[in-house]
Amino acid sequence: MPSAPLATPAASAAPQNVARPGLLVLALALLLGIQPVTTDLYLPALPALTAGFGAHMAQAQLTLTALLLAFGLSQLVLGPLSDRFGRRPVLLWGLAAYVAAAVGTTLSGSIEVLIALRAVQGAAMGAAVMAARAIVRDLYAPADGARVMSRTLTGLGVIACLCAPVGALVTDLLGWRMALGMTAVFGAVTLGLVALRLPESLPRPDPHALRPSALARTWKQVLGHPVFLAYCALTTAAYGLLFTFLAASSFVFLQVLGLTRTGYGLVMLWNSLAYIAGTFLCRHWLARHGVQGAVARGAALSLAGGTAMGLLALAGVQSVWAVMAPATLAMLGHGVHQPCGQTGAVGPFPQAAGAASALNGFAMMLAAFAIGHWLGGALDGSTRPLALGIWFWSVCLAVLGWAVLPRAVRRETPA
Repeated sequence: MPSAPLATPAASAAPQNVARPGLLVLALALLLGIQPVTTDLYLPALPALTAGFGAHMAQAQLTLTALLLAFGLSQLVLGPLSDRFGRRPVLLWGLAAYVAAAVGTTLSGSIEVLIALRAVQGAAMGAAVMAARAIVRDLYAPADGARVMSRTLTGLGVIACLCAPVGALVTDLLGWRMALGMTAVFGAVTLGLVALRLPESLPRPDPHALRPSALARTWKQVLGHPVFLAYCALTTAAYGLLFTFLAASSFVFLQVLGLTRTGYGLVMLWNSLAYIAGTFLCRHWLARHGVQGAVARGAALSLAGGTAMGLLALAGVQSVWAVMAPATLAMLGHGVHQPCGQTGAVGPFPQAAGAASALNGFAMMLAAFAIGHWLGGALDGSTRPLALGIWFWSVCLAVLGWAVLPRAVRRETPA
């Protein structure tokens, strides 16, 4: 990671027992990294898991889409809970439930039980990801928060780099059940760090956060804010692009293009390295061009990658390079969009960061659920569904980055 110091937490907002900057970045990286660990690490095992249960491809996809739908829905409850009681208790209970569910997945006797336990795991995962985004807003103003988040997401990228290779190795050596069991190990380590070293970040819990009338007002305020809507749409489109790649990748690379599990792990490693490079590029562009300028340049990368992948697929070019060369550009763009989008979405709501983070996360997971449902029937033995899906989201990112977001920010900026 770069040696530049983190932005200093705002003295007026941050509590006195804030974790050291390096420890804070590590904790946030683990909390956000729980998502790729839960979704990516078992992807090399997905074909073996499907065969082991004698299940259909659509059922196998439900182990991912059910998890993500529960992940999105749970945040609508966990966000206000964290505004009311603080981030720390929600994190501790959520991570404990995550570890218990992860252990259960390794013992599943049927695909239906596995799907149910993955849904529980996803709901518990919501506590980690929602709280991490809210913690950044608790401690930093939006502009500084984008830089902190980009460093945190660099750490997430390192974690994501390891997921597919580790998943492939564990699946080959120990079987798909142990690949699922690795998520329990990661969750336990994260729980230990949070319990021992991460203090509460919320300076003033809101005693009214869970009242139905107050919650309705908060959601109305958040959903009516044009800047939130623009950044929420940006993060949703960026995650839609990423999830399309993740959900289709194991079947495309292993079954359509004939890679080994090790080869697939290396492909996913390259994908994560491109994402990490994007987070460094994000920090460079933030310093030179600000948030809007960084997003606009990231959108150009996304559109170039998505268009190239789509055109190659339509031309009938089916090879690893025809997917991965354009995907590299798209992942560079993703490394720009997520730090800017996640901090921008919660930026206008310092007193309701949990609720804003929850609504943003819910929107992303709704998109993921829809994509997973679509892919379950669209995968046809070619690279075309993967490529056209990524092309669609890249066009959305260009429209958002070049037109929607600048207009929303101008609307909220005093003349």
